[in-house]
Amino acid sequence: MNSKKTIKSALESMMFVWGQPLEVKTCADIFNISKEDVMACFLELQAEYEQEGRGIVIRQINRSFQFVTRPENEEFIERLCTPVKIKKLTQSALEVLAIIAYKQPVTKGEIDSIRGVKCDRVIEGLMKKELICVKGRSEGIGRPILYGTTDIFLKNFGFSSLKELPEIEDIEGVISTDGEEEISAEQITIEEVEYGKREV
Repeated sequence: MNSKKTIKSALESMMFVWGQPLEVKTCADIFNISKEDVMACFLELQAEYEQEGRGIVIRQINRSFQFVTRPENEEFIERLCTPVKIKKLTQSALEVLAIIAYKQPVTKGEIDSIRGVKCDRVIEGLMKKELICVKGRSEGIGRPILYGTTDIFLKNFGFSSLKELPEIEDIEGVISTDGEEEISAEQITIEEVEYGKREV
């Protein structure tokens, strides 16, 4: 039986090599221990990094963990990596993504109804970026496809889970209907989020 120290050491190496969020279930299978034990090791390791104020932190995304750089060091990383090509989501994409994040699972018809315009191309673009995915089909007429956000959405917007989404009472009230397609930064805090932040 591997000791906790050995497992935590291995988890560090695995996160470094893997790059993408490393699932608890995958690690449990590798170590042949329970998912609860792996989760405990991850959380303990995460706390140790935080206590030491390291430049690398461990981010939790649902039941996965990943090495990322400390947000406070972003300015210095940008200086090192300048020029950095940053992809930003369009305003329309941000609107649709916000609707899906708060209303999920949601159909395209519901999204179109809230925005007042058809969103086929925007949804297609968000699917290609893997920020949203198909979550099943509605029981309504025609059984339309239901959409929801992905772990990649959580990762790129800095959330550990959907529970961290800012409070919003009425998503319809946030989306403008005057054709200018504007979202208030105070209402939707994901405004101007940089897609594809640099990671370890």
